[in-house]
Amino acid sequence: MLSDNQSAPVRTQPSQLRDRFGRIMKKLRISLTDRCNFRCVYCMPESPVWGPRDVVLSLEELHHLASVFVARFGVEQIRLTGGEPLLRSGAPRFVSMLHGLRAHGLRRVSLSTNGALLARYARELADSGLDGVNVSLDSLSPDRFHQVTGGGDLREVLRGIDSAREAGLPVKLNAVVMRGTNDTEIPALAAWAYRAGIPLRFIEFMPLDSRGLWSADKVFTEREIVALLERDFEIEPLARTEEPASYYLLNGHFRLGVISTISNPFCARCDRVRLTADGRLFACLFSPTGVDLKSAIRPTVNSELLESRMEAAIRNKSPGFVESSASMDRGTVGMHVLGG
Repeated sequence: MLSDNQSAPVRTQPSQLRDRFGRIMKKLRISLTDRCNFRCVYCMPESPVWGPRDVVLSLEELHHLASVFVARFGVEQIRLTGGEPLLRSGAPRFVSMLHGLRAHGLRRVSLSTNGALLARYARELADSGLDGVNVSLDSLSPDRFHQVTGGGDLREVLRGIDSAREAGLPVKLNAVVMRGTNDTEIPALAAWAYRAGIPLRFIEFMPLDSRGLWSADKVFTEREIVALLERDFEIEPLARTEEPASYYLLNGHFRLGVISTISNPFCARCDRVRLTADGRLFACLFSPTGVDLKSAIRPTVNSELLESRMEAAIRNKSPGFVESSASMDRGTVGMHVLGG
């Protein structure tokens, strides 16, 4: 196990995690747990089987891996995901632990959540140094929200959003759009976010659900989303950045994004990797398997083995969705394990 004073080697000039396509990994997503209190249809199996607790890395182990990514390999941003990350005991404490990595080049720590527990933890997260929070909000209809999330309470999520803003946490909204399920909600969601002044991104339905529901005809594309919004807003497309979303300016001042993995993949600019709660490193959302990092730090740390596995995982990173789309075979790892 890791001792309290074990940390990553600190180098003045960290190496880069560069893949064979020249992409440099600057962003790390850490899944704190595969457990979730929602059963969103685009993510969770109907009857999930959680991983055994003894395979889950401790917060200290996750911190050690994060420190290697930052100090050794130059990762600049970390996002905490799940499952639902706020179900993990000590999540705000982990934010505080990561805060110490800012001296070694970490610039941002954020969190993605379904929002149901956000009212309870918003102030503590803000005091721990969290830079921002992304909240899933796929519908403003209580009934449809309940349907999409498998029982979620819209009021709890809206209360969480309010609490986060009151605590001074910048909030962004994400909405996964599925044809025939919530595509008619696009104008209402955009209007609500516009009035509230909360950044919003629509996300095309991706073949990452654990129920096998995805099909191409369920994808409501970026072009269709923009066409719907043009009925109510003046829309100006903005220049494409390194971010996964395409951005549009609504009525001259509100910035709205669309993540169009299916109709307009951003994989050529991808700069992120994902670490699961049980210590597997996934270089791509569509990777069928992950690289085992846990056995390189448990029961004791083997720094040379750990770093070589990290580098190998990135070196073998695939082009992304474009390569995977032919077969759509992602193995057995669901979105609730990988994080968003």
